Amino acid sequence: MVVLVPWRSVETLKCAFSLAALVRIWRREGVTEDNKLSTSFDEVSVYPIPAALYLIKNLLQYYIFAYVDAPAYQILKNMNLISTGVLYRIILKRKLSEIQWAAFILLCAGCTTAQLDSSSDRVLQTPVQGWIMAIVMALLSGFAGVYTEAIIKKRPSRNINVQNFWLYIFGMAFNAIAIFTQDFDAVINKGFFHGYSLITTFMILNHALSGIAVSMVMKYADNIVKVYSTSVAMLLTAFVSIFLFGFHVSLAFFLGSTVISVSVYLHSIGKSLR
Repeated sequence: MVVLVPWRSVETLKCAFSLAALVRIWRREGVTEDNKLSTSFDEVSVYPIPAALYLIKNLLQYYIFAYVDAPAYQILKNMNLISTGVLYRIILKRKLSEIQWAAFILLCAGCTTAQLDSSSDRVLQTPVQGWIMAIVMALLSGFAGVYTEAIIKKRPSRNINVQNFWLYIFGMAFNAIAIFTQDFDAVINKGFFHGYSLITTFMILNHALSGIAVSMVMKYADNIVKVYSTSVAMLLTAFVSIFLFGFHVSLAFFLGSTVISVSVYLHSIGKSLR
């Protein structure tokens, strides 16, 4: 399981970035009620839940490959789009218009279509264990995202770096437990940084920065915006890949991109109907 160790460095890096941002704020503005690292129970007790949920979800992302291949996984992963919308409505009590629900379904269909290829029919051959893990992953992803948004917005004036710091501290703690129980022998025998390369380092940095960006979206926007931004990022990545790597745009990808674009438009006009 040593393959999981580099990924677990992401939480440490995110925590370091958040603390560095706080130190800069303290030097510039001083320590205030909204940017201090309070250790009160009410402040800290809400963060272990999302940290644990994210850990379990990320572990499932690796174990699910024992039952499905990469193309099938990419398609099954789109179930978290629907779970996010449903849990967003149930937990946060945020009402979505009928047009927005239609846009959400189109978004899921568009992302799935864009990821179709010659081997995508294998998703229908996924064993029951794979489907169960995919459904659990979707629910965990949706619940973790919505719950994180709820606690981040509970105190709107609270500095986002303070909230991130506590979330990532618990993420580090849970990952340390996972390393001790799963990767301990590999770390002792080969070292914690065994297998790291320049590409690995860049991947860790990318995941850390994107994780912080997602928390900013939850603080100042919401999970719905996060879902759409992730989907649009997939299209932008493919567009850049055309010029950098000679990516071939298939008919399925073109149709999926069109459906996603329509979904974004419908969602934007649906906001006025809520």
